[in-house]
Amino acid sequence: MKITAISILLLLVTICAAKPDMSKSVVMIQIVKQPFDYTTPWKQTSIAQGVGSGFIIAGNRILTNAHNVSDIRYIILKKENVAKKYPATVEFIGHDCDLAIVKPTDFSFFENTQPLSFGTLPQVNSTVSTYGFPMGGTHISVTEGVISRIQTDAYVHTGADAHLVVQTDAAINPGNSGGPVVLDGNVVGVAFQGMMQADNIGYMIPTTVIEHFLLDVNDGKYDGFGSLGIMLFAGLHNESYKDYLKLPADTQGIVVTSVMLNSSAENVLQINDCITQIDNYDVDNDGMITIYGQKYHLSEVVETKQIGQSVNLTFWRSGQKQTAQLRVQLNRPVFEIARLYDNPPPYVCFAGLTFVTANRNFLETWGKSWISDIPHTLRYLMSDSPQLNKDRLRKEYVVLAEILPDQMNAYADEFINKPLETINDTPVRSISDVRKAFENKDCEFYILKFMNSEKPLLMDARQAHQQNDAILKKYNVPSWAFTENQL
Repeated sequence: MKITAISILLLLVTICAAKPDMSKSVVMIQIVKQPFDYTTPWKQTSIAQGVGSGFIIAGNRILTNAHNVSDIRYIILKKENVAKKYPATVEFIGHDCDLAIVKPTDFSFFENTQPLSFGTLPQVNSTVSTYGFPMGGTHISVTEGVISRIQTDAYVHTGADAHLVVQTDAAINPGNSGGPVVLDGNVVGVAFQGMMQADNIGYMIPTTVIEHFLLDVNDGKYDGFGSLGIMLFAGLHNESYKDYLKLPADTQGIVVTSVMLNSSAENVLQINDCITQIDNYDVDNDGMITIYGQKYHLSEVVETKQIGQSVNLTFWRSGQKQTAQLRVQLNRPVFEIARLYDNPPPYVCFAGLTFVTANRNFLETWGKSWISDIPHTLRYLMSDSPQLNKDRLRKEYVVLAEILPDQMNAYADEFINKPLETINDTPVRSISDVRKAFENKDCEFYILKFMNSEKPLLMDARQAHQQNDAILKKYNVPSWAFTENQL
């Protein structure tokens, strides 16, 4: 093979293209956070400061993790070897996929910078480089590691949403979050979480998830990742189950065990339907399909769709093969099991009784062992609310979270942490219903009934209104109610 000056030049150009100057692309993000208190929601927790990473992409945008910039009060961007610090704001944030776009208030920030481009889903055993500012260092750090696994797994940020994750043995430490993971000069992931129980096991968000997020925000708002609104069971490993469902002997698929109320699947699928195909991908008995050259859960097809788009299903019902089209929607449960961020939690604090929305944030106020320490009623409600809720109009469950002691409520302790069902026989379907009930002064008593309790909580309406302002003042509560009407 004859080597010419031109071929050498082309080789050098290729090498340079494969290794962009990361000092012009990777950004330090200095942050000040202040989360909300979900037991006494008119308060906020203490201020915390931290450091994360981000990187510049096309369109003068900076991509980072949502957990870097959630509950944010102040953001500063800093480039390597540049003393100036640039204030910034969050433009888009996707908590369900742990991604966000931030922008500086001064766009001169982008002078002498270089946007990074994206690659495809990397192969297992390929070597990648992770860039960022771990442990608060002032210079960009780079660590190399090997891709060891790609699978669907939970994202720690919300604790409930699951997408594809890529596992690598490249060190990912605090401060690395939001930094690019690079292969052959292209970004193949965003570093976002590690495994505390193991050494040198880190995870990155792959480009399949990143592309969905970036496409979603093109219309100026973030809608999120949707779902089918169903629960599935790998029951066909049992031949008797297959016979019970009247399926042909060679059928492979996954069985529907429940359909969420008000979901997009409600008028399409039924319990005991067996899904055998989704968008021409065959579904096996584990609910897996072959996509991107590997076996992943059928939810990966849904992951490729934006809210409002559809998937095509083939399924069996009562021994008959059927097809249907199903729209992908958010289909969130009435008891939100994903952590919430950024917005102040709604509440009603009337006559010293503090009512809040029952959600994961509230449950986590019990501490690190919350899953075992929370009251049984709340644990049951959290895990089974999709099946328990039969009320189509319900938006959320409301709980008596805190009592500010006063003569008005001295008898109310036994109702603490119980879900509220009705006030004066009117169903409580949201925190706004509680506010409306207490705004009504044309009644003699407020009669509150709670789930799984025969005893009512009674308050003299006139006396409650007379005492309310004094109780709020005594406990420094700025307003007796903050609900969705004010958000």
